[in-house]
Amino acid sequence: MPAILAATVAEVRAALADFRRRGQLVGLVPTMGALHAGHAALIERARRECGCMAVSIFVNPIQFDRREDYEAYAIRLPDDVALCESLGTDVIFAPAAEEMYPAPQSVFVEVAGLTDHLCGRFRPGHFRGVATVVAKLFHIVAPHRAYFGEKDAQQLAVIQRMVADLNMPVEIVPVATVRDPDGLAVSSRNRRLSPEERRAAPALFQALQAAAQAVASGARSAAEAKAAALAVLEACPEIRVEYLEVVDPATMAPVEQISGPVRIAAAVWLGATRLIDNLYCPAVAR
Repeated sequence: MPAILAATVAEVRAALADFRRRGQLVGLVPTMGALHAGHAALIERARRECGCMAVSIFVNPIQFDRREDYEAYAIRLPDDVALCESLGTDVIFAPAAEEMYPAPQSVFVEVAGLTDHLCGRFRPGHFRGVATVVAKLFHIVAPHRAYFGEKDAQQLAVIQRMVADLNMPVEIVPVATVRDPDGLAVSSRNRRLSPEERRAAPALFQALQAAAQAVASGARSAAEAKAAALAVLEACPEIRVEYLEVVDPATMAPVEQISGPVRIAAAVWLGATRLIDNLYCPAVAR
């Protein structure tokens, strides 16, 4: 059945009104389009759990720290709509930038602390843009549940904290990272990799696995776990490491000693393409 395609705030609210009148749970998957298997996993989870399934497709200009990245972002709306419809999406909200930002934005959502490290350190203003647009989407769509991938663990933590601190009536549902058979986390950025870069890219996940194995084997020093990961990456001269950290899953702050659950998080460059990934490591009994 074709999804309702809404381009304005008024249209998406009108489209959702009938579902609300019938008392159906509204699920939202916020995306920037260029949909792939990772997005499909989010949509499928939401479809199973919600009476009304909504997907937003919006390339958010205020979360890009580099203008060239925004201008180069792939827009494939017909393909994205077809994928959404094949997965049973009820409503697709695909606004233009002028609809979301009809005037220069003067109100922003800042999540302090959680954005000081990892991607926040290297992409100034990125998470302010993410939190702001997600807050706007939550006000526009008013979902009961919203679904986010664990691949973007820092983003997930930022959204969870925003919802908690601002008492937003929406449940945030994390969904596990989807990976290609060789371990590379599925991402729209993977399409930018040359064949040679794509062959090297799985080393990122292998490095995270090496760090996680060090923790599972008893490493209590973050430096020891990081060394195991960096040894893998150093064997791949094509890869340039932006950061590789062992962090507290709640605060996203780097730790020196491992005394409980941690997350191994990394960002690397392959040519002009930036890839991120992470692995959660549960607490290991001493």
